[in-house]
Amino acid sequence: MGGFPGQNRSHFTLRQPIFHLPGKDKFIELLDQESQVALLAEADDLLQGQIKIFGGEQVPFRLKPSEAQAHWTVYEGRISDYVEQDIKYVWEIGRFGWAFTLARAYYISQQEEYVKAFWSYTREFIEKNPPYYGLQWVSAQEVALRIIGFVFAYQVFANSEFTRPEDKDLLGWAIGVHAERILPTFSYARSQNNNHLLSEAAGLFTAGLVLPDHPSAHKWRKMGWNIFNDGLQHQISPDGSYIQHSSNYHRLMLQLALWVNLLASHVNEVFPDQTCALLSAATNWLFSLIDPISGGAPNLGPNDGAYILPLTSGHFNDYKPVIKAAQIAFQGEAMLPFADKEEMVQWLASGSLPKPEENTHQPFKKTSSPILKLSYPNILKPDNTDTWAYLRAAHFTSRPGHADQLHLDLWWHGLNVALDAGTYLYNAPPPWDNALKHTQIHNTVTVDGQQQMTNAGRFLYLDWAQAEMINTAQREKTKPSITAQHHGYKHLGLTHQRSVSMEAKDHWVVVDQLISSDPKHLSSSSGYHRARLHWLLPDWPWVLDNPGDQSMCLLKIKSPDGWIEIMITTKNILGGNQSRIPLNPSIIRAGCLLHGEAENSPTRGWFSPTYGRKDPAISFAIEIEEMLPLEFTTNWLFPAKEL
Repeated sequence: MGGFPGQNRSHFTLRQPIFHLPGKDKFIELLDQESQVALLAEADDLLQGQIKIFGGEQVPFRLKPSEAQAHWTVYEGRISDYVEQDIKYVWEIGRFGWAFTLARAYYISQQEEYVKAFWSYTREFIEKNPPYYGLQWVSAQEVALRIIGFVFAYQVFANSEFTRPEDKDLLGWAIGVHAERILPTFSYARSQNNNHLLSEAAGLFTAGLVLPDHPSAHKWRKMGWNIFNDGLQHQISPDGSYIQHSSNYHRLMLQLALWVNLLASHVNEVFPDQTCALLSAATNWLFSLIDPISGGAPNLGPNDGAYILPLTSGHFNDYKPVIKAAQIAFQGEAMLPFADKEEMVQWLASGSLPKPEENTHQPFKKTSSPILKLSYPNILKPDNTDTWAYLRAAHFTSRPGHADQLHLDLWWHGLNVALDAGTYLYNAPPPWDNALKHTQIHNTVTVDGQQQMTNAGRFLYLDWAQAEMINTAQREKTKPSITAQHHGYKHLGLTHQRSVSMEAKDHWVVVDQLISSDPKHLSSSSGYHRARLHWLLPDWPWVLDNPGDQSMCLLKIKSPDGWIEIMITTKNILGGNQSRIPLNPSIIRAGCLLHGEAENSPTRGWFSPTYGRKDPAISFAIEIEEMLPLEFTTNWLFPAKEL
């Protein structure tokens, strides 16, 4: 397989162009001054040896591995034996996401320093990480994403005077040996049936197009195209949800589809109708989940910090650029305003924009895939309000990443008020080995200290808890509401049901009920259960106000737009009699107990907006021990918006 730089390298012609670059003058006009300054500053940081990874803080930009190089098969399945830090920090730089930044900066500035830096860094990477030796070759997905970075940057730099013939030869050879590396472990990607499969198929398709005279080019192109389409058709559900139960992986999937669609359109390939329909539905699903003010989305499921096509100067957590590009590419028009002024649209979907001579009032539907006005029963976005809720209620047909059934995300004024903690780290010593996936961390109810599902490993849950929506047609029609239940605690003889309703535009009510599903099946001889309701809140000033009534707990948190009141009550309903239950509130911030009595868990009271970063948050929990049926009621009272 392949060889080392300078050793019997075959030269293959790099095709250019393999996609249309956006019109430069118009492109520069569309970028506001702030975006241009931010982009050039990020590129200049790269020249100075600094890089931002996972959308977070800057770290040193190092391409040379710190460990001795062995064949990639030595590391396979034993990475932690050879590297102390989380392997994702090594792989992130090797994905060549930084190449997109240099290419974009060059495109708007024509500063040749960015071209020279790309070729210098690329030569260094290839020299220090020779084919098939070292950690950068262990994962075929990382190899495939590197191919995409190579090819995108080359398309922009191809005509620069500082792109020398020997650089083109080196890159053409490197792309070939990268594509060859994907094939030996492709069966693993198939077995995973997730983003690995899509990334590797996209990498093969890209290599097959950009190296037309390579002897394997036709095989790579055909194999990549067929498997990519087959992967999408088996990974996207008819409602548009993605197999990995993750907002961030959903975005990654759409970006891969945008990239493959961009290349395919240049060679007159068109996605099959089934793929088009599913990509349209997947676009709608993510669109329904974004906050219309901030562009953020619930931090749902695993969040590994991936942003494989960083073609915007916007924040990592702003999902609008991808949604705009996907709506134009896969639906023919964007429902978000000023879509054509988004940089990502210009790079990935400009070919789907209306032509100047066309009637711009009519959608230009390149894929002939209709925009489906889908509604999602577990999302409440009432009209004419700036507050909304997402209730996690999944029926799993594929491996869940988090034990998060009936978790609630609550948004108000563009602020994520009830948070999903995210991920932080996958590959770290306990307790930080993917610790934020657990039920106790989410905004839901935990019973008897048990998770909703059986934790069988860092990335594996067994005995999946299944949820279902409950028909609420008989409820008050003027009150927007959703109700769902899950059966993760059926072995304890109970069902957890949650109802969420908006009583007024500044007042939400959440009612949690633990209902006996089998009166004969009790967790103890006394029939008592220990129930814990948890809410994760932003790290804002707080006051716990309890006027002596132990059956009611009132927490006030000071948001940028005023004080928010969170009032919790509990009761036992048995035989028509209702009795209040004394509460045991606890508050933990950043792993430190600030109020009440609770186990001082180091993983409680954190929010991870992206991989490798954890910020303090307020973990507010109520824990009681009582017989079924139990009920928690949480009133969220927001300050009225000033006119």
